[in-house]
Amino acid sequence: MILVLLTLAVGLFAMLMVGYLAHIVNREPPGTDEMIMVANYIIESADAFIRRMYKSIAIFVVLMVILLAIIFRSFVVVGVFVLGVFLSLTAAFIGLHVAVKAGLKTVSAARTSAERAFVIAFYGGAVMGLSVIGLSLIGASILFLLLRNPQLFVGFGFGVSLAALFAQLGGGIFTKAADIGADLVGKIEKRIPEDDPRNPAAIADLVGDNVGDCAGRGADIFESISDDYITAMILGSMLMGSLGENVLVYPLVVGAAGVLATILGLYAVKLLKKRKPNIAFNITLITTAALCIVGAYLCAVALLNNITVFYAMLSGLLVTLAVGLVVQYYTGIGRRPVKVIAETSKRGAALNIITGLAYALQTPFFPIALVLASALFSYFICSEPLYGIVAANIGTDLLAGIIMSSDTFGPICDNAAGIAEMAKVRTKNGLSLAELDALGNTTKAYTKAYASTSCTISTIVLFLTYGELAGLRQASAGLLDLKIIAGLILGATVPFIFSSMAIGAVSKTAYKIVDEVRRQFREKPAILEGKARPNYARCVDIGTKNALKNMITPTVLTLVSPIIIGFILGKYALGAMLLGSLTTSALLATMFTTGGGLWDNAKKYVERRFWMKGTPLHEAVVTGDTVGDPLKDTAGPSLNIFMKLMNMTALLILPFLAMA
Repeated sequence: MILVLLTLAVGLFAMLMVGYLAHIVNREPPGTDEMIMVANYIIESADAFIRRMYKSIAIFVVLMVILLAIIFRSFVVVGVFVLGVFLSLTAAFIGLHVAVKAGLKTVSAARTSAERAFVIAFYGGAVMGLSVIGLSLIGASILFLLLRNPQLFVGFGFGVSLAALFAQLGGGIFTKAADIGADLVGKIEKRIPEDDPRNPAAIADLVGDNVGDCAGRGADIFESISDDYITAMILGSMLMGSLGENVLVYPLVVGAAGVLATILGLYAVKLLKKRKPNIAFNITLITTAALCIVGAYLCAVALLNNITVFYAMLSGLLVTLAVGLVVQYYTGIGRRPVKVIAETSKRGAALNIITGLAYALQTPFFPIALVLASALFSYFICSEPLYGIVAANIGTDLLAGIIMSSDTFGPICDNAAGIAEMAKVRTKNGLSLAELDALGNTTKAYTKAYASTSCTISTIVLFLTYGELAGLRQASAGLLDLKIIAGLILGATVPFIFSSMAIGAVSKTAYKIVDEVRRQFREKPAILEGKARPNYARCVDIGTKNALKNMITPTVLTLVSPIIIGFILGKYALGAMLLGSLTTSALLATMFTTGGGLWDNAKKYVERRFWMKGTPLHEAVVTGDTVGDPLKDTAGPSLNIFMKLMNMTALLILPFLAMA
């Protein structure tokens, strides 16, 4: 009890730090009137989007509450479900609210000090990072204090996953539709620069960076951590005989150590502000990792008296760092894959896409191999094999706060560069914004890879949890059972349908934004001459309406498919479906996120080295980038949540399934 109260206190302390960092960001001078006007467009549009999205989610949640109340007839199940939804959306809202303001404050700081701009942008990102890890720790601690029985926590995980899928899908559809609309008409047709104030979709594009990379990714990482706490405590409750009673609270205590390490790591950012931003970020990441390793060791020895659990956890943490190296190879500007795609683009967009696809198909191998190596190592090294995989999974979460901070740092810097462009800010430190924006693109790519890696091993643990509760280990059914084969193949196909829906939603929404931008240019030629202001709100409104409308069907597919398979073919076939879904989702998510990053950075490589707008080369790389956009920012990240929500749904309905 005392240990859990301490973890709750650490979570509350993290939220106090959120308030402190938000205060530091907000007290920064806002800048010129033109900067404030542009920033207000972004802030008002982002607030309008998030309000409308939350209203849509609220309607769906009310329906789910009624359904859960009828099926389970339990206030506990309904209550923990609502708590999960509330905390997930709260974390996303806090981070988004500060991030949209931090963009303006970063531009203002950059006019006088590049170092100050870096600190403000990173602290703005840290608000999201600490909100995610702090609220997840608070939620899990409250559940343990009130319920004590980990198997009652499944409803919480279901609520967290459902809210995360809505946030990621809605934000992802909006951001990429706006981005594609701005690029196709602005860059290719009218040949004007990115974030040009004459582009009617420019504000929608900047808003999209926030709702996708801040709110969406924050909900994604929050879901991973929360689900990991739940599965670790459920499986831990089955192993108390061999590992002791402390195994129940061990995940929370290690999580608290990770929160404290993150706070100390954030302090290092201020000490390193005079270093180059990329060096400061890397040192901060390594410092936080070292502190997490020390904390994990002390927790394993003090609580479980089991060094093998520490080794398993260490393997998970090291995998998160190693995956970053793989991503840097494939997506790093100046690395061979990016150079090859840029070179082939000289022969047209078709070769850009073919070459990018060839590299994208390679990208899942090493990250998935690293995850499996960690899982196998943990399984064989740990005295309790199953808990070894759980420990490795918790290890991947220890750096979540600092990585999420760096991810939100990306859209903050992107917004800052956009505000500077639209407000025509020209200072001697203007280059600092370009440098920060470049670093932000790198950190966003790393976070996407981290999210895919973390979610893959999380889903493995969720599947093992389902397997233990459903008795798959003792099941007499074999691989030759037709129901098992059917469940496996159907599970493998569902992620393709889900991805099709997500990408198609971006296409439909982008189509309407493109038409709107063309209409404004056609009806008001003075916009292109810089003599009239575009109607930014119209593009934001179109993107919002269509994103919210198109996020419903993929969500329903995620919820309904395991229910249908479970009740028609039985719990063993459902287990096979979950395994098939896990396999293809993990591969597709990694391919989409890293492959999309390849096309994106090939475009940036061309633009930085020989900006030739209007040439076939530039049009080819922009086309490749627009193809990769819905893959890396909509379908890929949403698949991470999709596979966990399917498993959570299966765990929720398991008590009602008859033995097949």
